Amino acid sequence: MTAQVSAFETSEYVHRIAKTRVAMLDAGLDAIFVTDPSNQAWLTGYDGWSFYVHQGVILMQEGEPIWWGRHMDMMGGRRTCWMQHENILGYGDHFVQSTAIHPMQDLAVHLKRLGLDRARIGVEMENYYYSAKAHAVLTEELPDAKLIDATALVNWQRIVKSEAEIGFIRKAARISEKVIRTAIERAAPGVRKNDLVADIMHAGISGVEGDWGDYPAIVPLTPSGLDATAAHLTWDGTPMREGEATFFELSGCYRRYHAPLCRTVFLGTPPDEMLRAAEAQMEGIDAGLVAARAGNRTCDIANAFMSVLAKHGIERSGRMGYSVGLSYPPDWGERTASIRSEDETVLEAGMVFHFMPALWMDSWGLETTETILIQDDGPAMPLCNIERELFVKS
Repeated sequence: MTAQVSAFETSEYVHRIAKTRVAMLDAGLDAIFVTDPSNQAWLTGYDGWSFYVHQGVILMQEGEPIWWGRHMDMMGGRRTCWMQHENILGYGDHFVQSTAIHPMQDLAVHLKRLGLDRARIGVEMENYYYSAKAHAVLTEELPDAKLIDATALVNWQRIVKSEAEIGFIRKAARISEKVIRTAIERAAPGVRKNDLVADIMHAGISGVEGDWGDYPAIVPLTPSGLDATAAHLTWDGTPMREGEATFFELSGCYRRYHAPLCRTVFLGTPPDEMLRAAEAQMEGIDAGLVAARAGNRTCDIANAFMSVLAKHGIERSGRMGYSVGLSYPPDWGERTASIRSEDETVLEAGMVFHFMPALWMDSWGLETTETILIQDDGPAMPLCNIERELFVKS
């Protein structure tokens, strides 16, 4: 049998598990059941497009983590997880989408076998992949256990990146540069948006200098004109038109690690209000980068940016960034710290954020963003190298 293909050395996973177990002790948990595929991958290396069925990782205070999922995906676990095969478990297909039985009944059998039938078990209640039905069945099957909300417990252990992880994010950043360059160069009046997105996706998957591109957790967001007043529209088959701005919200991805990057292209002559807003936005980003240093807080970044906008008479509120790294669909954010005025997370060296102070106005949108690394000393370092400007193509 060929060797397993985990993304990192086993020592990296051992360090992650030790951090997580400290957090479990602090929360008074005997075990956790983790369903977020990003958290599964971070703890075990598991990597597969199987998160549409019930699966997860059991972590106790002793021993290797246990990956549990569909039997056919157990084989993928043997190819990607670092643990012994005996700690990679699969349930039968008769559980899949059945109205008579549920996969959580199988999980409960394993939890009882592990002596967790009366334990305090943390589950990710606010998570895309842990359904209300799953929780109800697991509660019914483990009447003497206490299922406790442990949402984001693992996520918060991921927020400071290791050197190996930062290396992966740097590779993703090179791919991000390529996809943004492709979008800017290819954008022109008459080009159908779906054809442009096809070029973007080809650039991202083909990768850079031998570093292959993985699928990003979010598809290309490429709205134009009035569509760009909305934050999360994708594409259609209409041609690009002169007199419109298009923002490109994209990310390269390398082994599930992301480095999101946004730039805006205007075809023709931009209105004066957009040019003034772009100037204020660039000045605000510079101020935010200066504030993004170890020992400061995420709110300091947001406040520095908004102070510049206020000076230019532009109103902006809400979130303008978030922690990023390893992720699966539907989101490349880590769902922990946010760059906004209410968030007082203290910045530490090794944290990585998508600093995303976009402007969505009444008739146009302007996205210029950076993935930034908090350093030991000094301002944050943008990890991508693309001119920070409104790109105008006459």
